[in-house]
Amino acid sequence: MSIPRHILVVDDDADLRQMVADYLGDYDLRVTGAPDGAAMREAMAREVVDLILLDLKLPSEDGMTLAREVREKSSVPIVILTGRKDDVDRIMGLELGADDYLTKPFNLRELLARIRAILRRTQAHPVTHAEKRNPQAFRFGAWELDLRSRRLTSNDGERVELTHAEFALLAAFLSAPERILSREQLLELSRGNDENVFDRSIDVQILRLRRKIESDPSRPKLIRTERGAGYFFNSQVEVVA
Repeated sequence: MSIPRHILVVDDDADLRQMVADYLGDYDLRVTGAPDGAAMREAMAREVVDLILLDLKLPSEDGMTLAREVREKSSVPIVILTGRKDDVDRIMGLELGADDYLTKPFNLRELLARIRAILRRTQAHPVTHAEKRNPQAFRFGAWELDLRSRRLTSNDGERVELTHAEFALLAAFLSAPERILSREQLLELSRGNDENVFDRSIDVQILRLRRKIESDPSRPKLIRTERGAGYFFNSQVEVVA
């Protein structure tokens, strides 16, 4: 069973938030509602968000400012909500990096179709906040991966040697934590311009990597298998810029 994608609805209209949550929930999408920017920030700090549905006409804080703030810090897809006559706002929102827009009142089936289309694109070509920031290192659990020296070090100072392929694979996971990645996506993300990074299957490389970072490789808690879909990295990751 796949992990439901997480949609964050930022709108001061409680009835609209509930309506969207009820509808999308019937289609295996998890929805969190946020009435304002403060609640939006709290939700994004607490867990992974796969897409934001953002109303530009918030009473407490300008939605355009929130869109700009999100785009400066994250590549999470944004669908903006505007009034039918708000052409300028719609254009500005798209220029700020929004992925799509809907005018109120909107059709829930159309909303679902647009969300699904965007999620398909982002799953096929995951571009993460970490990639945009050009990080120096990743911290996860009791580990830190230094991207410059390619060193994996535990909190107690133990250094674990990684092969080129293992380093590339771990960096790919850490760039897209808590997201399902197919074997093909992992191969593409981890090999970069080097077509010969992997001379064996992704599954073998993951098995080797688990032996180095999992406390019990036979019962992995970090690199989890999602049957029929691929793998996902089951940990929060801190980006060190």
